[in-house]
Amino acid sequence: MTHAKNYRTLTMFSLAPVVLALAACSVGPDYVRPKMDEAPAVFKEGQNWKPAQPRELTADGKWWEMFGDAQLDALVAQVDISNQNLALAEANFRSAMALVQTSRAAYSPTLDASASATRSRSGSSSSNSSSTNAGVRNSYSFALNASWEADVWGRVRRDVEASQASAQASAADLAATRLSAQAQLAQNYLQLRVLDAQQKLLDETVEAYQRSYQLTKNQYAAGIVAKSDVIQAQSQLNSAQASALDNGVSRAQIEHAIALLVGKTPSTFSLPKAPLEASAPPIPQGLPSMLLERRPDVAAAERRVAAANAKIGVAKAAYFPSLTLSASGGYQSSSFADWFSLPGRVWSLGPQLAQSIFDGGLRRAATDQAIASYDGTVAEYKQAVLTAFQEVEDNLAALRILEQEAVVQNEALLSARQAVLLVTNQYKAGTVSYVNVITAQATAFSAERTALDILNRRMAASVLLAKALGGGWSDSSLNDLQPVVRK
Repeated sequence: MTHAKNYRTLTMFSLAPVVLALAACSVGPDYVRPKMDEAPAVFKEGQNWKPAQPRELTADGKWWEMFGDAQLDALVAQVDISNQNLALAEANFRSAMALVQTSRAAYSPTLDASASATRSRSGSSSSNSSSTNAGVRNSYSFALNASWEADVWGRVRRDVEASQASAQASAADLAATRLSAQAQLAQNYLQLRVLDAQQKLLDETVEAYQRSYQLTKNQYAAGIVAKSDVIQAQSQLNSAQASALDNGVSRAQIEHAIALLVGKTPSTFSLPKAPLEASAPPIPQGLPSMLLERRPDVAAAERRVAAANAKIGVAKAAYFPSLTLSASGGYQSSSFADWFSLPGRVWSLGPQLAQSIFDGGLRRAATDQAIASYDGTVAEYKQAVLTAFQEVEDNLAALRILEQEAVVQNEALLSARQAVLLVTNQYKAGTVSYVNVITAQATAFSAERTALDILNRRMAASVLLAKALGGGWSDSSLNDLQPVVRK
């Protein structure tokens, strides 16, 4: 008996090197990052840029500080604390991390324990039996069951590889959500300040039109001008007053949008009016290619390609047999007093090899689906890269052209202001009609609003360029992911 036991033990240990050698295999393709067919060598709107390849990202930059606005800095800090879209992305990331642990658990054996105590009675064939305990049996058992599926064909390794890549994609999604919220907040805040500047312009315009209206009334009373001049001046004043009121609608809505981004209800959030202190940053020159590599959406797309590639290996592993090593041991007895006695000991030990012979094309369909899913993620990745190039080009072009437009518009504004002074003096002297005054004032007002609109667009393009370049993110932390803790 001892020799048989030793032989079985020796046989199991002799199988171990074979199992470990086979476990070094992994079916399915090894991952290679997809290559772009037509990646530009340089950006058309930027000089001395190197070719870029997207990488994994994590946040470490405070790009919004380039605007030098303390209120904006304080609001952006609230995004990490209270933004609900960011909270959702963090929850998704924690879920992805848990799935990684779930996949890794398949590396370990499972151990189960069970205990039972039963009392049963079987029917007696003798009709003369008078004992009520005839055929009654007690059964007590306790067992430990262990099993382990050897990862012979790399199914578990590929599954872990897929879940890790998916977790990295989720981390990049979290970074993209944070960057998007920060960019939207910065864009809304700067637009709010432009609206404040526009409100100041409208209030000053109302005051100027009020003086013009009073001037025409005085000249009409002196018999110098006709009543039509008074009516025109009053109409112009009322129109400016309406515009000043309408500006409040846009400001209120932008303020409400900011409240949503920082996780507050609009009724409990307000920003006092303040002059626009920030100025449009100059167009960056010689931007390093590594900034484009730090886009979180591109990183997420690339990680999903890696996950889909690993899932091909999982699907292909189903074509090969599975090897499970199992062992069980325990005690069984009909007497409680002798439950854990040596004669009641039971055990079993042995390997099990299982292979699906026919499945109606199920494994083939699963493999085809995995390959198609991989091809789809490659297309999404390449589209994300192309979109990244486009967004950088768009905003570089916008900054360059708007900077030139701002110079021309400022010259037009200075000329319009001078025209208002000249025409107003000529009207006072009676050499021109009031129509000339209205035309000059309308031209100057339009030039002022256009200048503010250009400023708003330059601010927005600066924010969007920072976002398009990844916001100063780095690729140093996705290889050591940790669950996110909410502040």
